[in-house]
Amino acid sequence: MNQTRAALAEDRFASWPRLPARLALLAFALLLIASALVPITVGKQDIVTKDFVENLAGTEVPGAERPRDDDLALYDTVIERIGKGENYYTVAAEEHRRSDYPVTPGWAVRPPTLAYLAMWLGPVGQMVAAIVLMLAVLKAWWDRLAEEAGDPRTRRIGLALLFFGASLGLNRYYFVLHELWAGMLIALAFGLHRPGRKWGAALAVTALALAIREHVFPFVLLLAAMAAWRRDWKETAAWGLLAAAFVALIMVHHHYTALQVLPSDRPSPEWLQMRGLSGWLSNVALSSNLRFFPHWIAGPLIVLALLGWAGWRTAAGAFGTLLYLGYGLAFMLAGRPDNFYWGAVVAPVMFLGLAFAPRALASLWRGAKSA
Repeated sequence: MNQTRAALAEDRFASWPRLPARLALLAFALLLIASALVPITVGKQDIVTKDFVENLAGTEVPGAERPRDDDLALYDTVIERIGKGENYYTVAAEEHRRSDYPVTPGWAVRPPTLAYLAMWLGPVGQMVAAIVLMLAVLKAWWDRLAEEAGDPRTRRIGLALLFFGASLGLNRYYFVLHELWAGMLIALAFGLHRPGRKWGAALAVTALALAIREHVFPFVLLLAAMAAWRRDWKETAAWGLLAAAFVALIMVHHHYTALQVLPSDRPSPEWLQMRGLSGWLSNVALSSNLRFFPHWIAGPLIVLALLGWAGWRTAAGAFGTLLYLGYGLAFMLAGRPDNFYWGAVVAPVMFLGLAFAPRALASLWRGAKSA
């Protein structure tokens, strides 16, 4: 009886009346159909998820095999050169020009944090760090799910889905990709955070993620906004100070980047692309293990995961819903097709929402049929 009562308390749609439930189901059905129809591509390279699967199965697909990605090779060279004592900003500018990547504006050049960490750790250290980080993510969410998931079976399914998302963090091919580490650190911070009572460790982890990639900034702003909504001014101030420190440091980064700019350097193409639903689905699918699925499966799974988060009536569910809606909207508006890897910032934990999707659908269906 207590377990049933707890499950109902955690089900946002359990008591929805008929009209809102029907409207929600209609909106969900339309989005689900659209997500199955929208193609998921990687831009100019025109590599779709199907090609990856066929190559892994041993079937050659012309043009699908690719060497080391140009941007990853660029980071490899930068790490190698700073390891020999060269200045990061000088090296980054030279390698950007050599690879025909823009140097301006400052956002086009990554902060130096990950390059130095990779240099200090070396290949073996990076693998050890990736394993430790993934285990920490799983442990943090195992504990949080114990508090907020209620049903032990849902907890186990949720952790399995989390492993599906977070296991990409063990792929050595992407160890120099900033979004990979930033996304895993966000996953850890999200799992460690307890609104109003336990957020110090989450703050420290988020600070490291923010130092690696600027795309973590919306995560910080949402945590600050949620703390302010709860009128927890101490936590609000902590996240606000982190945001202010980031702004100050990124201005310093832009200053040193600007010193390297030559009159001949071309600016970066516009990031505001208005790619719509395809932008959101492509970024998440191609920067996660969903890249092995055809688009008509990958797209609906992303939508179902978001529905699961929305139906999970807990602090984690509310925050996750706003987080993934916010980044989803951002990916619809900003980012070129070849920036699909931005999705790795949010992908590791997103699929945990699938554990709650069946309950959300069932509750909406019951509400839609109610008198």
